[in-house]
Amino acid sequence: MGDIPSRSVENATAGDPGVTGRHTRGAGYGVSPSSSEPPLGGGGALPKKTKFSIETGFRGLSTAAGAMVLVIIVAIAVFLVSKAVPALQANTANFLTEKTWFPNDTEPVFGIAALAFGTVLSSVIALIIAVPIALAIALFLSHYAPRRLATPLGFVIDLLAAVPSVVFGLWGRDVLQQPVRDFSVWLNEYFGWLPIFGGEGPFGQSIMLGGLVLAIMVLPIVTSLSREVFQQTPGMNEEAALALGATRWEMIRTAVLPYGKPGVIAAVMLGLGRALGETIALALTLGITFNISFNLIQNGGNSIAANIANTFGEANATGRGALIASGLVLFAITLVVNMTARAIIYRRREFRDSAA
Repeated sequence: MGDIPSRSVENATAGDPGVTGRHTRGAGYGVSPSSSEPPLGGGGALPKKTKFSIETGFRGLSTAAGAMVLVIIVAIAVFLVSKAVPALQANTANFLTEKTWFPNDTEPVFGIAALAFGTVLSSVIALIIAVPIALAIALFLSHYAPRRLATPLGFVIDLLAAVPSVVFGLWGRDVLQQPVRDFSVWLNEYFGWLPIFGGEGPFGQSIMLGGLVLAIMVLPIVTSLSREVFQQTPGMNEEAALALGATRWEMIRTAVLPYGKPGVIAAVMLGLGRALGETIALALTLGITFNISFNLIQNGGNSIAANIANTFGEANATGRGALIASGLVLFAITLVVNMTARAIIYRRREFRDSAA
């Protein structure tokens, strides 16, 4: 038998039936430039991208909205600084350490120390009172209460968050002031050896009353947001904990609370932001004094926002500049609180993602 000739492309003649155009293309030479068929695979099979689409427009609109928020924040800061600088230059005391507030005098003397202290103290007291109660209510509505009870209660809590602050302030002054005064007298009688419950009176319009009113105002916000966070816990996590023999509280402690911790932190910080900026409620319930004291039951206390509301009408040009300067400090405090909350949430999310 003779040797069978090779069927390579190089040995094929023009009329050799053993080699076809399909074999030629399959040998690695690719599609000839003269072929009119489009190549398969790669990007040639995908439709060409349109110059403008709904997705592109939405992306641009979202970017512009995010940039506008930053522009507004910067504009507010620039406005506050520009209006506050003349008053700060006319001030004869250290603005950050001075406790008195006399910006309308011939030689203005004013400072932010007492106001900033009262703002932070009343807000912290409000969170100490409100956060445990809010978390308990949120857990009850999300994991204990039947649906026919949880739904209307959730609506009521959401409505409480929309009540104007002046209503809370009037209610605190006219309804809560007497019970708080009686309770303060009892605390002073039995626990007066503690500095926070000491003093000889009078009692009533105190940091305790202001913090209690703030706690009632913050309670619906923290409760509503925490409830939403707890309801988003994956059902598989809860069912796995129950399948391993955990009680309902153990399931909440091991599955619900760790998952919802970043959301709870965000809710608490949002409530803190409202407490820091509250104006009318504190203006109606505090004794309006300019001193630094940890006593919670004696008449007194003040805050930056309440001081602005009480003194803006009678302020001259320097006084208005001083009030704007105090607003700049409140703006900075709120910004620091929000940035701290975002950092905590981000670190917690990073830890959770790495653990997963």
